[in-house]
Amino acid sequence: MTVSQLKKEEKLNLQSLTWGELTWINIEHPTEKETEYLAQNYPFHPLDLDDCLSRIQRPKIDKYKDYLFLVFLFPVFHKEARVTRASQLSVFIGPNYLITLHKGELKPLVKLFKECEIDEESRQENFNEGSGYLLYRIIDRLVDYCIPISNKMLDNIEDVEDEVFSNTRRSQIKEISVLRRDIISFRRIIWPMRAVIGSLEPNVRRFTKMDLSVYFGDTVDHLDRIWDALDEYKELIEGLNDTHDSLMTNRTNTIIRLLTIISTILLPTTLIASIWGMNIGLPFQNSSHSFIYIVLIMAGIIGGMFYFFRRKKWL
Repeated sequence: MTVSQLKKEEKLNLQSLTWGELTWINIEHPTEKETEYLAQNYPFHPLDLDDCLSRIQRPKIDKYKDYLFLVFLFPVFHKEARVTRASQLSVFIGPNYLITLHKGELKPLVKLFKECEIDEESRQENFNEGSGYLLYRIIDRLVDYCIPISNKMLDNIEDVEDEVFSNTRRSQIKEISVLRRDIISFRRIIWPMRAVIGSLEPNVRRFTKMDLSVYFGDTVDHLDRIWDALDEYKELIEGLNDTHDSLMTNRTNTIIRLLTIISTILLPTTLIASIWGMNIGLPFQNSSHSFIYIVLIMAGIIGGMFYFFRRKKWL
């Protein structure tokens, strides 16, 4: 069994790698030129080629006599927007070829192709069992790549939780909202993928020399664990949001209560100062100690109100 050299098309954004009878064609950032090339050299349906260039598709499996057309969505975290977004992977799989089209954002896929390019043992390991097994290796790496993203999400939730309980003077509603949006986006990506990957093994069975039921079963288990983790994160962030709202409401109520008490205490003193400030005859106005008397009256009223509030346990 011989290995052909890696071929790079000069005019097309296309890379191909061959081991034995199996060829893997990898296309990053596909354009109409690449899809025209595929249309001329492979019996692909035009609608499938159009789907490769469309903005986003739902995960699916289109079955044909000689090949399968697959669409997958995998999560990619965007640091600028602070949200996990879907990156599309389109796959054509036949008896002796595997064609992948993507935007180059899926690092495990790019890394696997480079490994096969430079390492003969990696080519033998991934190519030797047919295109179906090569597809499994790609899907398995991409699913495993979801786990660190999920773990990072949990770390962010724990950081916000610490901030909520340690710094109640600062609202964390923006951070909680960003995390909630991230979780919702991640769930929208994973949910349809479970059904597609779960039904993948019976469809690719004809393109491999080995039984992949156990392998794809393990991949589905990983997806299920990710989904269960996202369910847990969803409950955590909702509970954290409710806790944050309760703490902020309690803090607001405390502030309002304090301001109300201050206003209530100052109201009688303001009334007394206003009455004695009028230009009419009032007690103590002609006394040299009138200011002291008025201050003592105010102090007595304030003291009485404090005593009353303490008795009622309002303070």
